[in-house]
Amino acid sequence: MNVRDLLHAPAVAAPQQGVRPVRILGVASGLGAESSGCADGPARLRLVGVDAHLAARGLAAEWGETLLPDAAPDEPVRAVVCRLCAGLARAVTDAMGAGATPLVLGGDHSCAMGTWRGVTKAARGPVGLLWIDAHLDAHTPETSHTGRLHGMPLAALLGQGGAALGVERAVLAPEHVCVIGVRSFEAEEAALLAALGVRVYPMREIARRGLEKVLKEALARVRRGTVGYGVSLDLDAIDPADAPGVTTPTPRGLRAATLVAALDALVRDAPPLAVEIAEFDPHHDAGAATAQLVEQVAAALLGAGTASTPLAIALERRHSAANYAPLPVVLVRGEGAHVWDEAGRRYLDCMSAYSAVSLGHAHPRILRALTTQAGRLAVTSRAYYNDRLPAFLARLCRLTGMDRALPVNTGLEAVETALKAARKWAYEVKRVPHDRAEIIACEGNFHGRSIAITGLSSEAQYRQGFGPFPPGLRLVPYGELAALERAITPHTAAFLVEPIQGERGIVVPPAGYLEACARLCRERNVLFIADEVQTGLGRTGRLLACDHAGVRPDGLVLGKALGGGLLPVSAFLAREDVMSVFRPGDHGSTFGGSPLAAAVGLETLNVLVDERLPERAAELGARLMSGLAAIASPLVQDVRGMGLLVGVEIDPARATARRVVEGLLARGVLSKDTHGTVVRFAPPLVIDPEDIDLAVEVLRDTLEALERTDEP
Repeated sequence: MNVRDLLHAPAVAAPQQGVRPVRILGVASGLGAESSGCADGPARLRLVGVDAHLAARGLAAEWGETLLPDAAPDEPVRAVVCRLCAGLARAVTDAMGAGATPLVLGGDHSCAMGTWRGVTKAARGPVGLLWIDAHLDAHTPETSHTGRLHGMPLAALLGQGGAALGVERAVLAPEHVCVIGVRSFEAEEAALLAALGVRVYPMREIARRGLEKVLKEALARVRRGTVGYGVSLDLDAIDPADAPGVTTPTPRGLRAATLVAALDALVRDAPPLAVEIAEFDPHHDAGAATAQLVEQVAAALLGAGTASTPLAIALERRHSAANYAPLPVVLVRGEGAHVWDEAGRRYLDCMSAYSAVSLGHAHPRILRALTTQAGRLAVTSRAYYNDRLPAFLARLCRLTGMDRALPVNTGLEAVETALKAARKWAYEVKRVPHDRAEIIACEGNFHGRSIAITGLSSEAQYRQGFGPFPPGLRLVPYGELAALERAITPHTAAFLVEPIQGERGIVVPPAGYLEACARLCRERNVLFIADEVQTGLGRTGRLLACDHAGVRPDGLVLGKALGGGLLPVSAFLAREDVMSVFRPGDHGSTFGGSPLAAAVGLETLNVLVDERLPERAAELGARLMSGLAAIASPLVQDVRGMGLLVGVEIDPARATARRVVEGLLARGVLSKDTHGTVVRFAPPLVIDPEDIDLAVEVLRDTLEALERTDEP
């Protein structure tokens, strides 16, 4: 099944109960514009399945009809457009009469003269309008410099010069209209709207105040004294970098992702009566970016959210187990500390895939090692030796000070390996009675989600429905040495601990805790095993987080960053007597230690040392911490962390961390919340200082916007 078949397959998601139907009306006319290419816009949007995309997101969307200009020979353009708009007005009125929300897709913006005549007739009362446009479109036939009709619709709807365009009387009242995003217009238009009293928000005001605040104020204005409102978007309001396929691209416009997110938030409590999106020219739409944007805007305004690529998201929701709740962005490319979505928008990555991309996206040296080795030999299984693994293991052991390493794929596998090693060591070396060995971990930990590891979790959701769990697993409070001392028995095999608890919310233990725990374990003949899957390999400003405390663990779990952001590469490392309990057949991993994984892991370690990334993390981490700590916001309760692993705790009485990360996403910064209370900042260690400052500034702006939202 190809993509076209998928678009027209049965609906990916059933329309939500109570959702108002959406009727799409195409207006295939470019007669009013300088370029007629936008006449093909509706056909292209129908071809790429905009109706299927909206239906996949739970909207009861259907393509109603596409109106075409019907011109007699030598008939004036004005007469043809007037007749077309009259037909559109009837179609809009019929749609609303049938209980549907019209979605009008142009075509040039002269279609607005039909859309809003139809809306006001069906609404039977005054209607407000948010007119989002780079231009004022407020010329009359007398003041127009070009005579083109797509520069006249707003004036006509306000009763100025519209008689010659088929608009016999004013359809909209000036006090119910706001124009947003203007940056290119003639003096005559500005003078007319000023005289009428139309509120205009130019780009310079939006840059100063922020789009969210402007839209909120404008919405309140257009709803005051009206039965409802509509939104008319001329796509040239958006910056051409995000929307190349428009009739009259104008530089320095609204950024697409910011606009979509702001519109989504705007309409949640007050959906529009109708939506109009005009001036889409598919002939200039590089990469189909503008077509995708049309769907995003429509979905946001119609209450279906802000996904970047609805088809990709809808297909994942249809076919994937629902074990994740991703943020609504589809990423397609990464380089260094930045990633790009399908619309071409760049984001600053402050998550690093939970530290898996600590060395940055597509690091050229690691990428070269991957491609070179993939062309030579990728997988052999451990049934044979290969020439890459020995050098990797030797380098890994030398850097960490451990005796031996057992390579696996994921961090979860490495933790499972550590548990097996600890138990067998307890029986063979410590002489714990058979099947009585105990493992101690800390409350609030995150070591993985296998059955055994889940048995060590204190998180109710991770455990619910997955028992029974293996015996011999105990928990103690994190950071409390006395609790660990009480929990240790003659049967205790190991104490498994994260030097910093990441999933819990970047929780740093009290000073001296790790040293005291390691000392206690030595005294009681208990293995001290450090889970450094997230904190290891430079993340906290030292090679290992344990290095800050001067602690050398008996066992060490590494992963995530070890794969250089390209492959899952992990390992359990330990001292000689611990690792010697394994014999052939005791444990294994088909892909663990493959030539490909070893080549990538080795080059990752080399880059880590050559580029002094732990030292870089220490320096930039101090910059990040000081910047975040300087944010004076009532929403922030705490800032904590080490190196480039920092958490910002949000006051749950004021906002959720999820709302904060959604605001960061809208402003081009990727982060993730934990348990709804903490926003994590863990950018790649290769991040530039200027991007650290940018992340801080964006968080400050996001918090200020949320504060304004909370104001009475």
